[in-house]
Amino acid sequence: MADIRTLDLNLLKAFDALMDERSVTRAAARLALTQPAVSGMLTRLREAFDDPLFVRSARGVVPTARAEALAPAVRQVLLEVAAMLQPLSFDPATAALTMTVAATDYALRAVVLPWLTALRARAPGVRVAVQPVDDSRVAAQLERGEVDLALTTPQAAPPDVHARHLFDERYVCVTRSGHPALAAGALTLDAFCALDHALVSYGGSPFEGATDRALATLGRQRRVVASVGSFLMLPELLRRTDLIAVAPARLIERESGLATCEPPLAVPGFTKLAVWHERRHRDAGQRWARELLFEACVPASASGSRSGAP
Repeated sequence: MADIRTLDLNLLKAFDALMDERSVTRAAARLALTQPAVSGMLTRLREAFDDPLFVRSARGVVPTARAEALAPAVRQVLLEVAAMLQPLSFDPATAALTMTVAATDYALRAVVLPWLTALRARAPGVRVAVQPVDDSRVAAQLERGEVDLALTTPQAAPPDVHARHLFDERYVCVTRSGHPALAAGALTLDAFCALDHALVSYGGSPFEGATDRALATLGRQRRVVASVGSFLMLPELLRRTDLIAVAPARLIERESGLATCEPPLAVPGFTKLAVWHERRHRDAGQRWARELLFEACVPASASGSRSGAP
């Protein structure tokens, strides 16, 4: 067995990449090395720990029990080394930083847009790549560093990550300005059910959502005539038609040509979280950018929009 004291940081990085990727080829691509170089590093790791560590499988390699046991300690060492190498201070005006954020299209409008506006003014050298959030993959993406920050809900948040409550969203009824349904003031339940509705459906039943489930408890139904796959389309659809929608309040803040009122029934809202992995937790630049995002989520009328039932 080789002297474990001869292990260098690059070998630990290779071990960590192999644990994540389960493939010598993919680990090599991640480390910007050749496949033979990573194979050689794996040989040195095997000698150091007197264990095969990774054995071949039909789809790449799988870790041995010894590798599984070593993985948390190796990851912690790499995190601590990365933290030591971080600068003691972060100057947003001169910083060059790239972040990857996973978000729904709703979160793009409600969270990412105000954050990017603030970010461009205070940290012009920071770049942000936004990609769709995939609840089934986000835990692995955060762990591997493919995503730095994800905007999600408590129900979809992966375990064992850092999380910050951003806000509690409520629903409002939205129509075009001047819609006759709102001329009389408060919208009654009968008038609400008689209108033609639009909703946003990411999946499942395209013509049924939280509002329909709330109506069903009252023995009532509405008529949904348009189902779209994006919240970003909804405001323009409402401006151009006489449709009504029950939509998240933050989605239509500062949207022109639209009118809102309270729904004539209680529709449960939802909570938005920001989540990130321990590997990004202590990074000075990421920490500053996260704090700016938290600030951007607080509206001017914070006391009014963060409380009360929909």
